[in-house]
Amino acid sequence: MIEKLRLTCDRLLSHQQLACCHSYCCIPLRGKDVLVYNNMDIQQKPLLLTGHHGDISAMTFGKGSRSVILCSASADYIIVWDIELCARRTLEGKVAAGIVIGTLLGEVVHLSFCFSDERVAACSGATLYVLSSKKQEVISTLTGHLGPLTSAEFCPWSKDILVSTSEDRTFKVWDLKTEAVVYQSFVLSASPLLTVFFLEEDRHLVTGSTDGQVWCFSVNDDHKCRLVTKMDLQKMEKRYQTHQETVNPQAGVSEQSSVDEVETSKPVLKIAACGPFTDTSTDQNKDNSWYCIGSSDGLYVVDLATSELLTALYFKDYPDLSISMAGSWSVSPGCDNSMVVLVSALFTPCLVLLELRSCDLRRIWTCDEGFSVFPSSPPLRESPLNAELKKKESNHPKKKGEIKEYPLVFHSKVKSSGYSSAPRRVMFSPKTNVMKNSSSKKANKNTGLLLRDYPADSAAPTIPCIDLSIVNKQVSCLQYSGDGKQILCGLGDSSVLLYKSSLTASPTVYVGHDKPVSSVSWSLSRQWWLSASEDLSLRIWTHCSSEPAIIMNNNTFSKPIRGAQFYYLDKFLLLASGSSLYMYLYNVDITRDDIKRYQQRSVIKLARCFSTTSATDITALSAINDFLSYIVLVCGSDRSIQVFDMNKGTVASELPDAHSRAVHCITQNQGSVFSSQAPDSYNLFLTSAVTDGLKIWDLRTLSCVRRYESHVNRCHPCSTAISPCGRFIASGSEDNCAYLYDIRSSTYLHKLQKHSDTVLSVTFNPATPELLTGTLDGKLRQFQASSGTRLSHDTSAAVPNLTA
Repeated sequence: MIEKLRLTCDRLLSHQQLACCHSYCCIPLRGKDVLVYNNMDIQQKPLLLTGHHGDISAMTFGKGSRSVILCSASADYIIVWDIELCARRTLEGKVAAGIVIGTLLGEVVHLSFCFSDERVAACSGATLYVLSSKKQEVISTLTGHLGPLTSAEFCPWSKDILVSTSEDRTFKVWDLKTEAVVYQSFVLSASPLLTVFFLEEDRHLVTGSTDGQVWCFSVNDDHKCRLVTKMDLQKMEKRYQTHQETVNPQAGVSEQSSVDEVETSKPVLKIAACGPFTDTSTDQNKDNSWYCIGSSDGLYVVDLATSELLTALYFKDYPDLSISMAGSWSVSPGCDNSMVVLVSALFTPCLVLLELRSCDLRRIWTCDEGFSVFPSSPPLRESPLNAELKKKESNHPKKKGEIKEYPLVFHSKVKSSGYSSAPRRVMFSPKTNVMKNSSSKKANKNTGLLLRDYPADSAAPTIPCIDLSIVNKQVSCLQYSGDGKQILCGLGDSSVLLYKSSLTASPTVYVGHDKPVSSVSWSLSRQWWLSASEDLSLRIWTHCSSEPAIIMNNNTFSKPIRGAQFYYLDKFLLLASGSSLYMYLYNVDITRDDIKRYQQRSVIKLARCFSTTSATDITALSAINDFLSYIVLVCGSDRSIQVFDMNKGTVASELPDAHSRAVHCITQNQGSVFSSQAPDSYNLFLTSAVTDGLKIWDLRTLSCVRRYESHVNRCHPCSTAISPCGRFIASGSEDNCAYLYDIRSSTYLHKLQKHSDTVLSVTFNPATPELLTGTLDGKLRQFQASSGTRLSHDTSAAVPNLTA
């Protein structure tokens, strides 16, 4: 941060709108005149503009790319100046003159040009005037706010939309064609709103208040606004400082010692776009969702996608600056990868022109070296992944010299003599309709088959097609099989239901747990599946038996199982209990001895037990089973995310304070066998925490890349899911809705309403665009994409008979 120019004024300008662009900045002189400085040549004599009779209260530069124009306002006049024309007239010895576009409109506190520079919005008291920039004409007079206006901005993608903020703590969206309010916000804060800013790329509106609160709204085509996220500048700063102490402990100690003991407020004085830094090492991570906030103690660079503070540039960290507390800001993109900032001092009549270079943004929030879910080398020789089950030896070892027993016949099968069968009456009977029957059977067999390839460009599944009531117990967990033909449903009444994907037939009921089922998981081969319960037990089931093939009872674990699944192409069984991560080898044997019927022939053996770094209890677990991967993600009750490298058997990295609460759900982007994604997409994973929304992370950088907060999650562990195509995110919610997000945007795409209770579980069909939701009161709803066929049938036959 470089101080290019320091100006001493004849009066205090702490709360006055300043004007700055890439090539010029201006200040009021003696209250009534304007001095325009050239940012490229500070030594050049400033341009003097005269014409006002009252004290200048607001100034702003135009946004067009043609000539540079300036608008200044006082209680008597609002004048538009052509800077280059005024400079030429001054060199010719003539008086520089502007165009008066408004007269006697009161004390104007804020001015703003539209993006074509044809109109000017002027805020005076509680009235908003829209003026022509070419002649003296009031185009619109807008009233409706209950308090004085503080700012107004034109919408960049809709020229007839104007947004205003006021001290009444609300903002209004105006339609200039009808001069009517198309949207009015609720009262956002106990403090006045000061500024508003548009992010054109995402079509978002951002506003901030004097108490450091920042709100982001998405603006729809009908110009209705939906809240995307709410941020607190002080909380973001604390998280940023904590992270800096973790990454660089020495810098953290020095920063902590220099922090003032008295906590000061951080008003959002200005919100502006972040400059185009293209030559920095962080350009690969740069996103159009970056913006900067000017506050009283410095400049804050925020990533709207993650709601996190990227960089904090404090005045106190630059002792050469002539300013320590700011009263107002004007931010503009500069030349040569820089930003130009004009700041007025809060308590002294002083103005400072600052230049922000790309090197000032190199303190971006980054972590250690990232990882990839795809292994880059074969397993180590001593890797836990090389563990194998020893084959069982025979209970009766062979004696030396013992004569082997041979069968009485030389064939493994002996043909029946036929004495017990009825005599044959017909020697030959030709089958004349073989082809016809086979084709009809084939047609019947293919009826209802799922799609072979998942449509990558399909719409999100939003059309309800099936409503099914199971029992009056919560649907704790849901999962489709890998081929999408079957569904596992874990219930709060300790049972597991196995449905066909159509949900039309009665399910197969599996009972044995004593408490609610917490998780279910299919094996990759789809031959067996597991269920874990709050009764500290885990069971592995098969299709051909109602009795579990493997039972791990409550004597094995002392704490509930918080996550269980198959891992490493079904080689291992992975589960978490307490602060330990267990990896078991197993062999499922479904054969049974009629005499020793209850003797379990399946084998399960502990291969390795891992512990978290801080001995914190594990709250969620995720690993990829569809392909070989060394990475296992574990979330702890201390709000951390730990990355286990199972090839080395160690915790490779840890992300502290990933959420403000402990993570209750973690979901990796695994795709499916029916779809293909870019390899880097599989490095994304989701985490969800109560009261803290969703976050999507990238293993390559070990950082959060986007945040989703539109759904409601205050107390229940609502789950999340990523679609097989990798484009959509589904989340449960406590407002009796399920939310569908576009993975590239923080605002939700669809709100699936009319659920009977809190949506606890969501899952996507891996083979076709379908979404299945489960509620707290035991209801299932299936949604299809708009291009799919809408089903309508009676589902009363699908209600399970739990008493059977």
